[in-house]
Amino acid sequence: MSVQNQSCTCGKTDEERAYAQISNVIDLYKDKKGSLIQVLHLAQEIYGYLPLELQEFIAEKMDMPLSEVSGVVSFYSFFSTVPRGKHTIRVCLGTACYVRGGKRVVEHLQQKLGVDLGETTKDGLFTLEVARCIGSCGLAPAMMIDEKVYKQVNVNKLDTILSEYKNQEKEAVAQ
Repeated sequence: MSVQNQSCTCGKTDEERAYAQISNVIDLYKDKKGSLIQVLHLAQEIYGYLPLELQEFIAEKMDMPLSEVSGVVSFYSFFSTVPRGKHTIRVCLGTACYVRGGKRVVEHLQQKLGVDLGETTKDGLFTLEVARCIGSCGLAPAMMIDEKVYKQVNVNKLDTILSEYKNQEKEAVAQ
């Protein structure tokens, strides 16, 4: 969901523009009961992650305790309090994927990317996570990069898949 900014952000820093957009989102949702998760989702989409300062801002603007906002952020694995990569890799470790080699996929990605689970590569391109199930048991082992599902993944396919994203990034930088 895209949110239109209602006030001029001319001459403001990227962070100030993001806070202004988030303020507009809060104004749209704050009087709707149960809207905190939606506000946090949109705030993370705008800002990239939810650091404590942003959580404090949201709590104040929504007139609720910081503990409530932080409690929701820390409870749901979708929310992040640290910067994330441009692309999120989620390897399924549900039963079917685990049995068919999901753990080997995770280990290979950790070694190849030089990160542990929950971490972001130094170049900011990938964040590595696991999922308990992505609903693709018949395609096991499966993984997702952003919203795209990759089926029957093995260590031989991983290098090709990762190189696609790295090449896209190089092309974007060259333009």
